[in-house]
This record gives sequence, C-alpha cells and structure tokens, in this order.
Amino acid sequence: MTNLPSPPRRATCAACLRAQSACICHWVRPLSSRADLLILQHPLEVRNAKNSARLLHLCLGGSRLEVGEAFDAAALHALLYAGGRVPLLLYPETPGDAAAPTPDPVLMAQPERLRLVVLDATWRKSRKMLYVNPELQHLPRVALHDVPASAYRIRKAHAAHQLSTLEAAALALAQLEGDAAACRPLLQAFDGFVQQQAALFSRLNPS
Repeated sequence: MTNLPSPPRRATCAACLRAQSACICHWVRPLSSRADLLILQHPLEVRNAKNSARLLHLCLGGSRLEVGEAFDAAALHALLYAGGRVPLLLYPETPGDAAAPTPDPVLMAQPERLRLVVLDATWRKSRKMLYVNPELQHLPRVALHDVPASAYRIRKAHAAHQLSTLEAAALALAQLEGDAAACRPLLQAFDGFVQQQAALFSRLNPS
C-alpha cells in the first residue's frame, strides 16, 4: 500500500502566528504606555482565530505574553514583579472569593510603577487560572468604569459590556494613565482586526 504524501503545511507568519493568508500584522499600531502589561494566555486561546491578545501584544511595546494555565510559582512571581513594578490584576470582584487587597492610591497615581496583569481566557478558564495560581488571587484588582458596549461581534458574549482582551486592556491602561485618548490606536487596530475576521468567516461560511 502506497503511503499518501502529507498535505503541505500552510505558511505561517512568525509574528502573529496565523496563516500568512490571514496575517493580522497590518493592523498593528505600535505604541507605548507608562504602565507595563503582562498577558497570561490560556493555551486554548493561542490558535483561536478570534483571539485578540496577540494583536494587543504586538501593538504594545514592552508587553509580555506568557502561555499557560498553572504557572510555576517562582516563575510567575518573577514575571509579576520584574523590574520592581507593582502588579495589578484586571479582574472583577467575584462572589465567594476572599476580598482582594485595595490598590494603593499613591501608586495608582504613578502608572510608571505599575504592571497591569490580564488573563486571556474564557470566563470559566480564567476562573480556573485564578484558582490554580494562588499568587494571582492576592493581587490588588483593577475594575473598569463606564464600560462601553463591545465591538467584538465575531465572538459570542453573554452581555454587551463583556469585552475582548484587547478592549479591556486598552480601557484599563487608559484608565490607569488618566488619558482616554491613549487607548484609541489599540481600539482602531481592533476594529480592523474584527472586520478582517468577519470577512474571512463570511467567505468560509457563505449564506
């Protein structure tokens, strides 16, 4: 019996990790922020075509994106406190959890000393990440104020205010820096990304 040759692998972009035909690098809008950004991405999100965290990481110079669910405690501690930054977790207060410490108002006025920590996962998976990484549970938390409706129409949400990882991080960084305009380049990049993904989905699933 003759072995059939394996189909050729699609060429992949080394930066965004997508097929070159679906590359999103042209939506990257390079910018910097005074607050640092650490993205902890669940492994199931890495190859998800609708995921926005990679675009966020590519846009924001100096950000870090680490993939995992249960992180080594020492490695996670080093990531959280690298460079002497103070980590804050972007996560709502959840019923049944021990109360997280209150952010220091003096530090909150100094974004250059802060590191925003974002969990890139579904709600259920983010709860698991929080549970299996106790150090994350003990971080002061950041809550978003005046949350607009999400533009994330390519992924189902249970409520209009449930945002993509990119949208949530962009709004949180703008909030920390006291500059509403700071998040606009990220949100513009996100709009282009969403339009591209919606067009690709329409071509693959014609009505």
